[in-house]
Amino acid sequence: MNVHLSRTRELTKQLVCGLIAAAGIVTFSAWAGEHATKDEAVSMVKKGVAFIKANGKDKAYAEITNKQGAFVDRDLYLVVYALDGTVRAHGANEKMVGRNLIELKDVDGKPFVQERVEMAKKQASFWQDYKFTNPTTKKIEPKSMYCEKLDDSVVCGGIYK
Repeated sequence: MNVHLSRTRELTKQLVCGLIAAAGIVTFSAWAGEHATKDEAVSMVKKGVAFIKANGKDKAYAEITNKQGAFVDRDLYLVVYALDGTVRAHGANEKMVGRNLIELKDVDGKPFVQERVEMAKKQASFWQDYKFTNPTTKKIEPKSMYCEKLDDSVVCGGIYK
């Protein structure tokens, strides 16, 4: 009887340890995939630029602005600005489309839209850092935005840090 009880306890201990390890892996995997990566941001911007070129601005901007569309993934979404600061498409907030945000500043007073369009006038692609409200957490967080100039606009997608 003692041998059987001992073996049952050992198997129970192994099962519990296995379940704890599995839960840790699942939790870590979910946490690791919660936020977009730099590579995913670059890939999505390139995909967006290609989509605009292939489908035209009207169709592409509508798809980019669609929250259930191909250009929204967790906390990663695309934004397209004209080089005067007017929003042409916005994957997180359709109410921004058509608004000129050139004067918009982050919580630290950084005029990030103005900086972004100025950078786009000088560089084909770039990363920009500022602070912005994360649409999934609703908190102001540090953000890095990858952008590519396309004709008279700049297409951007960012990650929260």
